[in-house]
Amino acid sequence: MKYRSILNTVLFACSLLPMQAAFAQLPEKVGGLIVADKNAANIAKAETPHAGLMSIVDKQSVFYVPSAVNAYNYLTNRPNIPDVMLWEPNFALVSKSLDWGVTSGRVEFQKVGAIKRYSQYLTVWKRGKKGDWKVDLRAEVENYGKGKSSDLSYLEPDDSWYLKHRSNVRLQQREDVVMSTDQLFATVLRADNQAAYTEFLADDVRFYYPWQEEITGKNTVLNFLKKQRIDIETEPLSVGRAYSGEYAYSFGDATVHSKDKAVKFNYIRIWQLKDDFQWRVILEMLFEK
Repeated sequence: MKYRSILNTVLFACSLLPMQAAFAQLPEKVGGLIVADKNAANIAKAETPHAGLMSIVDKQSVFYVPSAVNAYNYLTNRPNIPDVMLWEPNFALVSKSLDWGVTSGRVEFQKVGAIKRYSQYLTVWKRGKKGDWKVDLRAEVENYGKGKSSDLSYLEPDDSWYLKHRSNVRLQQREDVVMSTDQLFATVLRADNQAAYTEFLADDVRFYYPWQEEITGKNTVLNFLKKQRIDIETEPLSVGRAYSGEYAYSFGDATVHSKDKAVKFNYIRIWQLKDDFQWRVILEMLFEK
């Protein structure tokens, strides 16, 4: 039995080598966040989804289920979550200040005795004083799982200088800029959806919409909205911004008009301040309330 225990330990360690090698190939800064996300996924697989999710939340984390709830309280009350949940990030970014990041990717989940289901997840992360990554907010949008997940893409921050604000007033003003930008986006949407998305989406945007596989690229998003005859109105509720300032998120209410019906949605947008000093959406998720 002793030898079998030793053998099992060796085999387990060997099984981790390819994963560790893959992690070693990642840039150091964004790689740390990717590892944190993957570690939580590994806990969910080896133990339970509940354990995996609990490992990455604190008392300020928010889950959309689909309404916004305090994630810690939600999980502490032992919700009726899937028995199996597997996820894998295929997109990640970290701010220069290393306090803020984003991951998104594919999820497979299943209740015992039910069919397997699929979704796309989006997690906005914050880094605590101890250097550990915790969820700021997390949401999912379900799809049919027919497509293959794209390869991992990431944005590694450079070492360029950024202004380190100390004033809470100034930090709030910077968030106000993001709110004003999202409000302007909403105003243009009410007048012309195609014009709004053409103006505010980044060329390499990722777009997550119910029952659709991940849509990438501005032109692909515009063609999808036009083909489906979807008209979107949004109303921002709140924003957050990385301390270094180059990334932000906004979330709020949306109404999606298609054919003869209007459906209430939530939306989350991830913004990047581009080289031309204009804010562009690099990721948008819409999911029904």
